[in-house]
Amino acid sequence: VQLVESGGGLVQAGGSLRLSCAASGFSFDDYAIGWFRQAPGKEREGVSCFTSSDGSTYDAVSVKGRFTTLSDGAKNTVYLQMNSLKPEDTAVYYCAATTRISSCQTMGVISIVDGWYNTWGQGTQVTVSS
Repeated sequence: VQLVESGGGLVQAGGSLRLSCAASGFSFDDYAIGWFRQAPGKEREGVSCFTSSDGSTYDAVSVKGRFTTLSDGAKNTVYLQMNSLKPEDTAVYYCAATTRISSCQTMGVISIVDGWYNTWGQGTQVTVSS
């Protein structure tokens, strides 16, 4: 069971990036996929949750309206489309998986609490310059 993130990089404020989270060894159809980020000197923060079983998502207030979670079942990949990026979005971004969340929409903010997740990717750096 493995998750591999990619797509990070350096972008100017107001720009866009798309992160990918590719799953191997399991189908994310049976999992919730969460995105998290950790900036230097700060605690890890939940960004979004996606469950393909019901197609629901939950986004943190800090990214709502700017970030969107997309999926490609054929590629077993979940994407985090990040638009209107701000310098405060600078962080290492991680995707994670869990079978303990059946619906992101139903669980709401609880779905982006990292303690629920037990499989993590290696992270990808996103840097937004002002």
